[in-house]
Amino acid sequence: MNIQEKSVLITGANRGIGAEIVRAFLKYGIGKVYAGVRTLSSLPDFNDARVIPVQLDITKPDDVSAAARQIDAVDILLNNAGIMNYTSILTATTAELSADMDVSYYGTVRMMQAFAPLMEKRGGGVIANVVSVVGLASVPGIEGYSASKAALFSATQAARTALKSKNIRVIGVFPGPIDTDMAKNLPLDKASPADAAEDIVKGIIADQEDIYPDPTSKQLSVLWGGNPKGLEQFFAAMAG
Repeated sequence: MNIQEKSVLITGANRGIGAEIVRAFLKYGIGKVYAGVRTLSSLPDFNDARVIPVQLDITKPDDVSAAARQIDAVDILLNNAGIMNYTSILTATTAELSADMDVSYYGTVRMMQAFAPLMEKRGGGVIANVVSVVGLASVPGIEGYSASKAALFSATQAARTALKSKNIRVIGVFPGPIDTDMAKNLPLDKASPADAAEDIVKGIIADQEDIYPDPTSKQLSVLWGGNPKGLEQFFAAMAG
């Protein structure tokens, strides 16, 4: 995909991998970046006139509808917003499980429903969903988060089929642990947000359908591709 003169909307653009994805798109010549964030004051100063802040909490239908009215044309939707609750599936409260699902699954589906029609009117586009390798197999200690990412993986596959005839490509992004505040307690080697973000943008440009943007996710994708049960066992061993 040639991203010159194109526009992208990125959710969760205020920190971590989201902020670095903004910078990577700017580096590779994007025409316009809509930076979606729940609190506008938390958005970094990207020092680039191509960045347009957007008030956007994807768990709120009114915010999503307002963003779709504000952004009447978008070529790329990058669904990055996420939260992570450290919970066991056997002790997590309904509120904790719902919080993960509200962002990773319901919120992201809500974004696709709102923006796919805008892309269709423009003749097509790209939707990239940040799923995570934990959507392929559950990780102990973040089981609610893993479940929400597994649901998003399924939704990504469903949207890919539903939108193919409308010339809208749907991409799954499967990062491993990234060195951000959200993943600081995960006992795995972590990639830098900047490196992962650059791989994500390069993958979109290269028209990859599935993007594994860091060394750990690349290794785990090989394991999952050849032995899905092996990935489940690999993660289960982290419980000790």
